[in-house]
Amino acid sequence: MDGDVCCSAQLIDGDGEFNVEGLDRFIKEVRLAECGLSYAVVSIMGPQSSGKSTLLNHLFKTNFREMDAFRGRSQTTKGIWLAKGMNIEPCTIVMDLEGTDGRERGEDDTTFEKQSALFALAVSDIVLINMWCHDIGREQAANKPLLKTVFQVMMHLFSPRKTTLLFVIRDKTKTPMEYLEPVLREDIQKIWDSVSKPQAHKDTPLSEFFHVEVMSLPSFEEKEEQFKEQVAELRQRFQHSIGPGGLAGDRRGVIPASAFSFSAQQIWKIIRENKDLDLPAHKVMVATVRCEEIANEKLSHLTSDENWLELDNAVQAGPVPNFGKKLSSILDHYLSEYDSEAIYFEEGVRTAKRQQLETRALNFVHSAFQTMLGHLRSRALEKFKTDLEKSIKSGKNGVAQSIRNCTEAAMRDYDSGLKDVVVKHIEWDTNRVREKLKRDIESHALSVRSDQLAKLKDKYEKMVTGALSEPVESILEAGSSDTWQAVRGLYRRESDKAISSYLAELAGFELDKETLQSTVSDLRGFCRGVVEKKAREEVSKVLIHMKERFATVFSRDKDSMPRVWTGREDITAVTKEARTAALKLLAVLAAVRLEDTNDRIEDVLISSLLKAGPVSQTRSIEGSLDPLASSTWDEVSPKDTLITPVQCKMYWRQFFKETEFSVAQAMSAQEAHRRNNSKLPPLWAVIAMVALGFNEFMAIITFILRSPFYLFGMFVVFILSYAVALQYNVLGYFQHGTLSGIITLSARFIPIVLNLLQGVVNQGQQFNNNNNQNPPPVLNSQSFRYQNQSQGNASVSSSMVADPSSSTSSVSSNSGVDDAGPRTRGDEATS
Repeated sequence: MDGDVCCSAQLIDGDGEFNVEGLDRFIKEVRLAECGLSYAVVSIMGPQSSGKSTLLNHLFKTNFREMDAFRGRSQTTKGIWLAKGMNIEPCTIVMDLEGTDGRERGEDDTTFEKQSALFALAVSDIVLINMWCHDIGREQAANKPLLKTVFQVMMHLFSPRKTTLLFVIRDKTKTPMEYLEPVLREDIQKIWDSVSKPQAHKDTPLSEFFHVEVMSLPSFEEKEEQFKEQVAELRQRFQHSIGPGGLAGDRRGVIPASAFSFSAQQIWKIIRENKDLDLPAHKVMVATVRCEEIANEKLSHLTSDENWLELDNAVQAGPVPNFGKKLSSILDHYLSEYDSEAIYFEEGVRTAKRQQLETRALNFVHSAFQTMLGHLRSRALEKFKTDLEKSIKSGKNGVAQSIRNCTEAAMRDYDSGLKDVVVKHIEWDTNRVREKLKRDIESHALSVRSDQLAKLKDKYEKMVTGALSEPVESILEAGSSDTWQAVRGLYRRESDKAISSYLAELAGFELDKETLQSTVSDLRGFCRGVVEKKAREEVSKVLIHMKERFATVFSRDKDSMPRVWTGREDITAVTKEARTAALKLLAVLAAVRLEDTNDRIEDVLISSLLKAGPVSQTRSIEGSLDPLASSTWDEVSPKDTLITPVQCKMYWRQFFKETEFSVAQAMSAQEAHRRNNSKLPPLWAVIAMVALGFNEFMAIITFILRSPFYLFGMFVVFILSYAVALQYNVLGYFQHGTLSGIITLSARFIPIVLNLLQGVVNQGQQFNNNNNQNPPPVLNSQSFRYQNQSQGNASVSSSMVADPSSSTSSVSSNSGVDDAGPRTRGDEATS
């Protein structure tokens, strides 16, 4: 601010009220808070109207109100005023106190005098005591009450600092100073000795509390120029007053300039409450309050700092490079500002409040630090997942080795990023986040390993299912005596092969021995399960398989040719053979036999069901000693049982019922065949026909012999009839009886004639077409006959398919009829 302007303000009014707003405004105007410890406080006290304000105005260029001598002598300064000394280094604050011994307050009202004196001693570095020269050496002089007041209030200060008392002798007379000063010092010592003191300071000399100096000034009214000259000389002593050798006394208890307002308020409050003023404690209290205010201010600025807000928003969005350096820089900025503003306060308090500020600031930014750690953890975890997936897909390493390599890489990445996040002011515990990362990695690794094991297991389960399912089904459908031996060989071969490959791939998982054995055992159990499942599927169709086996053995011979029921077959033996084959198939499917053990299931079934006779007889003897009246087989565990003995008996009864019709049909076909093959009448009938028809026979012979044409015609008719019979298998229609054959031929006679006529017409048209295009070729009678024969066969076949009356109720019977036709023709041709 402009150096020609002096700032002043009333600090305490005449009623003792502290002017807080005025003091704060004054401090801002003179920029006192920027001075730190580089400032001094000078106060003046003395009798009323002794020229205190005049002395200060000339000494410090202040503008305190002065008494107007032309208006009489009266109180000019009320309360305590302060102003800034002009053009003096360091910054000097001047306080003008209300004069003592004034008539306005009266003789008995000395309370304010003592309070103001104590306040001046507490806050001032230098105290000017203005006194008249003519009062020196007088017992009842005006300076005696003043000094008593100063020394008395000094006892209210606990551990006061050493203050400079500068006695200014006004209106000096001709008496030399070497005579005045000893007298004054002697009076001061007497007053000090007369003041009652606490026991601790009873023998303490005055020099322990005060640094006393004495100087004199001429009268301002009579010797103004000389007054001003000596005041100017005194002014020089206030330049650099706080430096070594300066007027200021003990500076150890000085309050920093930024806390001057608060300190002055608290001191005056304690004085007004009539309490002892503990200056060291007051210093600590002021330091505590001011450092707390400074710390709060810096923390508030931190919370609204643009750089911090930008960094915090960036961290919320994702990882921030150089996070630790940026955050440390922001914290350092505000901590250094605190240090610069609180440097002059009591060290212990300053340090403690700095630590509190640092702790609060770190707590404030800790959430961002934790968020950054979360980003690092997420990034490391994602890196682990990505790297592990790539490593497993590449197949270069096993799953366990891939997990180890990717875990180490992820943790290195996290630790590397952590160095960039750490704040230098504190070592926050990052182990919890690191441990959580390790747990997440282990959890994901376990999940991946489980998935890979599941995929591998599923792969080999599909492999063994494909290798066992269809072959086992085929072997079981065959149902031979060595069925389970073949199944065992296939099961062991495929399971051993799969387990060998499975173990090779499991090596990459580095499973412990117990887990490895359990895993291999599961696959072997699955292989067994596939066989058992397929066996149970075949068991669900056992009745169908038994009937198919019976039909195969019963309807076909050893050459797998359809069996024709002539009179030469032993139906009972064939039936027993077919039922035995079906029963053996039932025995094969009755139990799972994957171990090299023998059982008697087949023998029990044959002895109980086949050798026991018909079902009716078997039922009649049930309940006595029936080996099938049980739910288990001997030498077979329940888990390997597919069909219990009771179920076998039930299946056999149902099978027996459903195959009885086939046996009966075969017997009927055989009997019909026998009847149809008996063509010649009995011998007695032949003799009777010869005896009774001899005359008619001779008449026919005589008629034929008379005309050879009749004989030739009969021969032609015979040849044509025989050709037609061979062409259309006429004799085959009579296999099932004469009546059936006549009905069938009558129904097909007209279609056969129409087909023959259509064939003749087609041949005629083809012949005409060939004559128009090419010369007539030489016809082969053989081929023509074959062509007509094939057309006739086709026509007959189509008519047979179209006519449902030609079908029979049994497959085996139809087979016998179809095969009987050619055999009959062969026999007739031979005859």
